[in-house]
Amino acid sequence: MSDQPNNLPERPDTPCVAVCSTTFDEICRGCGRTYVEVAHWVSMSAPEKERVWQRITAQGYPRRNT
Repeated sequence: MSDQPNNLPERPDTPCVAVCSTTFDEICRGCGRTYVEVAHWVSMSAPEKERVWQRITAQGYPRRNT
């Protein structure tokens, strides 16, 4: 049985790709999350994380080669 509530898609624990940079704005160039989303990721609910996942994947993130 999956531990994903509400039939959410299977995702890695985090979109982090270890290419962390918010040098030019508040969006990480590697994962596409805001610095606030990165800071609060561990306390976010599964549906909140899924909303972030949907936004960043639609924007072409995560990116390993920036």
